[in-house]
Formats: sequence, structure tokens, C-alpha cells
Amino acid sequence: MIELEKLANMVDHTLLKADATKEGFEQLCKEADDYGFKMVAINSYPVAMCRDFLQDSEVHVGAAIGFPLGQTTIETKVFEVQDAIKNGADEIDYVINIGKLKDGDTDYIREEMKAIVNASREGGIISKVILENCYLTDEEKVAVCEIAKEVKPDFVKTSTGFGTGGATVEDVSLMKKVVGDEVKVKAAGGIRDLATALKMVEVGAERLGTSSGIKIVEEYRNLH
Repeated sequence: MIELEKLANMVDHTLLKADATKEGFEQLCKEADDYGFKMVAINSYPVAMCRDFLQDSEVHVGAAIGFPLGQTTIETKVFEVQDAIKNGADEIDYVINIGKLKDGDTDYIREEMKAIVNASREGGIISKVILENCYLTDEEKVAVCEIAKEVKPDFVKTSTGFGTGGATVEDVSLMKKVVGDEVKVKAAGGIRDLATALKMVEVGAERLGTSSGIKIVEEYRNLH
């Protein structure tokens, strides 16, 4: 089995609720630091606050962009990325324009990805592309992953956690099969226990977006 420290360092510790408060973000950051998680996954407004909370920590601050629907313009998403970088973000997770993909407009998806990945690279931060697989056919998932192989964001990601479904073993396997070693895969949405987390890692996920990271780590500890 994977070592606990390595597993914990795959976790993007998540707080994306509309009613999240300063106290909640402070607790999130403390937990991420205490447990050795990789990142706190938050909306863009609290980025500067969480950067302050984590100023002496190795935990990254990650901003959600175009979240959770993806229905903003490319220019808006790029501005969000630049603003998040200015406020101290180390990583961004952006939602593709799902409707454009459903329309078959892969040129738009490519243009959007290039613009956001370039803005991230210019800021020296990690970029992740959220597909929101629950709304997509396998062909559409493959199409985005093929574009990602070309554009080279750091990660492709299964879900926002706000759609009609989250990460599945089948989707992670499919995405990994397409991107290979060119791009990493992040599984997110519905990962609430150790067994699920380990299945995702087994089929190729290198990050896990979850608000159940503490439960997963404690389950692991109880096994040993």
C-alpha cells in the first residue's frame, strides 16, 4: 500500500461552500498544514487570506476559476487566474466551457485551455483543467484529454463536486490512458473514504480533491 505521507500529500483539502467563513478557512489551512496535505482548494476570494494563514507552510493555495459552471468568457477566466496569482495562489483549477464542448467546438476548448495554461505558466503556477465528466460522453472526455496532451496543463481533473456525479474509477482510467505521462490526473468529487481514494490512485490519479482528507488519513492510521 502507498505510504501515508505520500497519500496525504496527494490531497487537495477542499472548502468551496458559499457560506464558508474566515474561521472556516483558518481551520482548513491549519488542518492542511497539520496533515501534510498538498493544497487548500478554495474559491478565488479567500486566496489572499489563506496565503496569510499558510505563510510559513509548504501547503499550496489553489483557486477555483470559472467555478463551478465554467460559463464565463475566456477573458474573464484569464483575469481570474491573474488575480488569483496576484493574491498568492500556487495553483488553479478551472472549469472548461462544457456547453462549447457539447456543441463540438473543440477549437474553443483548445483556445480557452491555451489562454489559461499560458497565464498560469507566466505566473509560475500549476494549472488543472476540470472536465466535469458527469455531463460528458466518453468521446468528449477523450477529446479534452487529447487537447490537454497538446497544450500541456499540469493536470486534467474529473469533476467540480458540484455536478450530478463525481470521480469514477472508469473515468480516471480513461483519462490516464489518453494523457499517459504527458499530463497528470486529478480525481475529485465523491472521494469520501480510504478505499475509494486508493482505487483512484491505483488507476492513475496523482491528486485527490476531497473534503474528507482527514477521515481518509485517520482510516489509514487505524489500519496500521
